[in-house]
Amino acid sequence: MKTGIHPEYYETSIKCACGNVIEVGSTKEDIRVEICSKCHPFFTGKQKLIDTEGRIERFRKKYEKFNNQK
Repeated sequence: MKTGIHPEYYETSIKCACGNVIEVGSTKEDIRVEICSKCHPFFTGKQKLIDTEGRIERFRKKYEKFNNQK
């Protein structure tokens, strides 16, 4: 490696708003995030799919004729 061209590398911790702390290596010394894999709904299994304004029903109605022709 060439000297003087690479940023400093630190052993740091990522702190989430939920209280989770993850130890990583980074070029930043202090990292704070609002959401992490411990509290994100996708990873916790609490994710909800919301059908806003009946979009699924409108899609099915629109393509109902196409499916009936087959």
